[in-house]
Amino acid sequence: MKNGFRQSMAWLHTWTGLLLGWLLFAIFVTGTSSYFQEEITAWMTPEVRSVPADGPKSFAAATRWLEREAPGASEWSVYSAGKRAAGLQLYWVNGPDAPADAPTDARLDGGGRKAEARETRGGEFLYRFHYDLHYINWYWARWIVGIAAMAMLVAIFSGIVTHKKIIADFFLLRLGKGQRSWLDAHNVSSVLFLPFILMITYTGLVSLATHYMPWGIAANYADQQKFFDTTFPWPTPAEKVGPAPLTAVAPLVERAERTWGAGAGSVRILNPGDRTAQVIVSTAPDAGMSVRPRSLTFDGVTGKLISAHNPSGASTATEGTMIGLHAGRFASGVLRTLYFLSGLAGCIMVASGLILWTVKRRAKLADPDRPHFGFRLVEKLNVGAIAGLPFAIAAYFLANRLLPVGGAGRSDREIAAFFIAWGAVFVWATARPSARAWVEALAAVAVSFALVPVINALTTDRSLVASLIADDWVFAGFDATMLLIAAGFGWAASKVLRRSAGPRTARGKRPARSPSVEVA
Repeated sequence: MKNGFRQSMAWLHTWTGLLLGWLLFAIFVTGTSSYFQEEITAWMTPEVRSVPADGPKSFAAATRWLEREAPGASEWSVYSAGKRAAGLQLYWVNGPDAPADAPTDARLDGGGRKAEARETRGGEFLYRFHYDLHYINWYWARWIVGIAAMAMLVAIFSGIVTHKKIIADFFLLRLGKGQRSWLDAHNVSSVLFLPFILMITYTGLVSLATHYMPWGIAANYADQQKFFDTTFPWPTPAEKVGPAPLTAVAPLVERAERTWGAGAGSVRILNPGDRTAQVIVSTAPDAGMSVRPRSLTFDGVTGKLISAHNPSGASTATEGTMIGLHAGRFASGVLRTLYFLSGLAGCIMVASGLILWTVKRRAKLADPDRPHFGFRLVEKLNVGAIAGLPFAIAAYFLANRLLPVGGAGRSDREIAAFFIAWGAVFVWATARPSARAWVEALAAVAVSFALVPVINALTTDRSLVASLIADDWVFAGFDATMLLIAAGFGWAASKVLRRSAGPRTARGKRPARSPSVEVA
């Protein structure tokens, strides 16, 4: 053991936090943004007006649309992401007589009209990135993310053991004190939000538990598919026997919602227009704390209830509730905002820990003006990760507005813009002195976020002013948030710049101090 138990835990806390800190920062930032995934998607599809969907009427309108546009399909599916979604997503399975390139999906706005929105992954890209990464096979990506989450738990518990004054650190945030300030920022964000950070890390691991620990499934099922077929049944269309009119969908949705006391999130119709038709109505993603949906299956001709599926049992309820706690889809606007702020605290905790690593070691360097390779590498990676990822997100939003609306592969090019911008900051950080790289990267982030509402106003009719006049709080809130983020990064850039240009020594040289120290 390294000089006693507490010192060993401090060593463990430092190195687990450093080695996986850059990945954890990316997971926290993109995961935190996902609490407003639907709002981000709404902003990135300005062609779709934010008319709230009325459950039964919207599903009925979508069914009528499918009757006109996909009459020969063997299956229709209509999905709503919940009360915050601006419209409905439709999918269908074409019949054997349909051309191979016939469309199989469409999007309707809240009024039941087809929305010709630009192609984008919207908020879903950031959401999926926080556990599937990108350009990496999802199987291995989830293992990488799982290892990072385990390291996070190790860092949290070793940090708790290391802490001597956990209560006092609630109230200590001394700005302008260099290393002491970074340590205070790290402690305050860690201690004050410790319950949330513990919850979000642990439930994140639970959400992919079968991926990390498949042995329970292997011991009880011949293969994983049989486990999923049993746990999450997905009926398939039966053999068609003859035409028959489809029953009205709206009364079935209303009955389902009365039964659950919660909104419907999807309607799936098997063999529409046939005597074997079935209508499956399922709960919305935000209908409860558990993410596991309940469903009712009706006869598609008579409307008679055939069966009910309600995933119950202690283990299923526990698993569904833990994932629900992690995703926060059930949360009201106020609670979602608290989720978001707590996630930001997690980002600050990880970022301040990474910066603190260089701050503490710079003071011990034999020649601070010529640090060794490992120190320089950490500094460059810090700039690339902590300033680079926000810059990439801003570039993603800007690409959404600047790329031609109708171009092929548009969503892929938005994502390419994200990674090109992120990579550019890493390259810039490598080419520039660390002090200048911090200032320039933070300033670039501030400018890019400030440009988002400006470019939005120039390329759409849904500017911040227009949104405020129209009481469109999703667009107004998004643009205002971009300006707030820009102001925050602008403040950080000016702070680093002022301190970097700070007092000189008697011989006219600036003291060799880390730019990261000066941020505080």
